[in-house]
Amino acid sequence: MTTNLTAVFQKSPYGYIGYVEELPGANTQGKTLEETKKNLIEAIRLVLDANKQIMEEELKDEEFTREQIGEVVI
Repeated sequence: MTTNLTAVFQKSPYGYIGYVEELPGANTQGKTLEETKKNLIEAIRLVLDANKQIMEEELKDEEFTREQIGEVVI
């Protein structure tokens, strides 16, 4: 399974800022566009990991079933 995310990059006086439209909280900055793209991939991973930890904490006392729905290529 593959999903497409939309990265938005804006030039700033200090370099570039970048964010993902579909994933609030996934944003970053960098001196160059390439650095910003690399940083944005890391930001995506961090947001997804943080969201997973939050849900695991909320569900720790609940009965639930967990299964993978597929691999997402970023």
